[in-house]
Amino acid sequence: MKYNVLIVEDDADIIELLTLYLGSNDFNVFTAMNGEEALKVVDEQEISIALVDVMMPKMNGYEFIKAVRRNTSFPIIIVSAKTMDVDEVLGLDMGADAYIKKPFNPLVLVAQVKAVLRRTYKLDIPSAGEEGTGSAAMLLTVGDLEFDLEKFLLKKRGEILPLTLTELKIMAKLMKTPGRVYTKAQLYECINGDFYENDDNTMMVHISNIRSKIEDNPETPRYIKTVRGLGYKIEYKAL
Repeated sequence: MKYNVLIVEDDADIIELLTLYLGSNDFNVFTAMNGEEALKVVDEQEISIALVDVMMPKMNGYEFIKAVRRNTSFPIIIVSAKTMDVDEVLGLDMGADAYIKKPFNPLVLVAQVKAVLRRTYKLDIPSAGEEGTGSAAMLLTVGDLEFDLEKFLLKKRGEILPLTLTELKIMAKLMKTPGRVYTKAQLYECINGDFYENDDNTMMVHISNIRSKIEDNPETPRYIKTVRGLGYKIEYKAL
């Protein structure tokens, strides 16, 4: 299978560089010079992953991510010259799955694209013969939350919640074993396979974003609980 990569970038030299490296690695490459053009590409093509710059005319990267996340869940990697921690946190808040700072090594970037695609489209989902049989084995339920592993979407009281792919992976991990405490490293490994110390704050951002989407009151969460000094778990106790 050839994956479709969308490059959203207003620097023609970077577009040419990335197109060269991605094309030589057997990717189909689509390009857009701003967020407005990128939205048109998303409407017309089945995009597998997007590499998005932040500072662009007409519609910047943050605005594009916010708009595209209303209807899609393909992974998004921000590639930006904005290097402050606040910029990275904002990008993750908007719905990006990863943040790469310029200047970057194109070989490393291509390797990261492959890793994200590998994790995204070869998910650890049990087959019908595992953990029970039929459709029941593909559903995880905690309180009012229902995770459909076959369609890979999360519902609350029958309504689909707008989680990013990264957030869905974290929820799948937690909901498979309610009550079990997972460290930040264990949760991050289910997303990226590796964990580094500076990923600590990133995981906190992901958990905060998830709570804002699944909780009736994120300030007093009833699902995802923080276990001080250990990590996180999911459980539900009716009032």
